[in-house]
Amino acid sequence: MPRRMEAFAVPAIIQEAGPEAFRRFLEFFTAQIRNRNTREAYARAVSQFFGWLHEHGIVCLADIQPVHIAAWVEGKTQTQNPQTVKQHLAAVKKLFDWLVIGQIVPSNPATVVKGPKYSYSKGKTPILLASDARRFLESFSGGSISVLRDRALIALMTYTFARISAALAMNVNDVFVQHHRLWVRLHEKGGKYLEMPCHHNLELYLKEYMNAGGMENDPKGPLFRRLNGGRKPETQALTRSRLHRTEALLMIKRRANKAGIENPGMCNHSFRGTGITAYLSNPEAKLEHAQTMAGHADPKTTRLYDRRSEVLSLDEVERIGI
Repeated sequence: MPRRMEAFAVPAIIQEAGPEAFRRFLEFFTAQIRNRNTREAYARAVSQFFGWLHEHGIVCLADIQPVHIAAWVEGKTQTQNPQTVKQHLAAVKKLFDWLVIGQIVPSNPATVVKGPKYSYSKGKTPILLASDARRFLESFSGGSISVLRDRALIALMTYTFARISAALAMNVNDVFVQHHRLWVRLHEKGGKYLEMPCHHNLELYLKEYMNAGGMENDPKGPLFRRLNGGRKPETQALTRSRLHRTEALLMIKRRANKAGIENPGMCNHSFRGTGITAYLSNPEAKLEHAQTMAGHADPKTTRLYDRRSEVLSLDEVERIGI
């Protein structure tokens, strides 16, 4: 079982259904779901669902009915956003599909249950203005390995529109020279790779980080690594352990606070939206190019990251002469 799934307890209702149900349940999370982030998200959803069943006295797989799943979904809509509820429902549906195929249950009780409806023309992830993003990157002072690593990671997400998972999945050899420029290879969803040249600022930041880290002899090692040696910059050194996205998030919040960037909701994903918005603000930019750089299958997804209207609205409000 994958390392981060080791602590995931198999629900009692699955254990009571027998060894075949137990095996099929584990296969769903190990063999059927290959993406680590999806696996973790589905594990949380399924754990919450079976916990809810236990609280309501449902202890047998055969007793689970559509009305139970609908009630669980309705309860979640009171406290969680529609996207999360739909993802959790999708996890339960896919698990039961897998159990049906394995002849553990005769039918999928979640098939007829519908999730909440929602429609957004603009994403909700907070982004930075281009001036704030520039100030943030320029706030990294000193040449310690932690400073160089953190600046390189933030610059990578900003200038390549990379997801945090794609950035942290990179190895040293995913940074390479081509056509006399530094290129990066991003590990996208579904086992796909996206290669693109580096912005000149990103090229500088990556080179400084990699040179300081002495990574030239470890091409297959992780690019962004954890540190040891305590909190003092002068005692810190890179390990060969890959940085986790939760650690990246804490780093970003700490660095933003130190730089005086006031954006409480800022997260790993903020830099993706910041980069896309800054790119599309250029009169010569094209949506289809932004779509390709972001690795989106649908341009509608790219438009969710386009937040130029927020800047326009602010400019118009300031025209009120009072």
